[in-house]
Amino acid sequence: MKYKLVFTQSYTRRAIKFVRKHPEILIQYQKTLELLELNPFHPSLRLHKLKGAFENLHSVSINISYRITIEFLIEGKTIIPVNVGTHDQVY
Repeated sequence: MKYKLVFTQSYTRRAIKFVRKHPEILIQYQKTLELLELNPFHPSLRLHKLKGAFENLHSVSINISYRITIEFLIEGKTIIPVNVGTHDQVY
């Protein structure tokens, strides 16, 4: 069963800005979202739970430089992207 990505308006605005600023990784970004829907536990995503102020969130990697922070609700197989950007921007 696939997971369901639910995009909030605030995330969509952030993602649009991110893609405009970094058009060279658009394909990687799209592949990350597709893989997240199919299997969020895929090793290439490097899914991990965050700590501290972000303890309710998880993070996945687009590539070595860019991340997506997500709310990961396993019960309903729902994934809600929260932010996208560099390590420093999303944490």
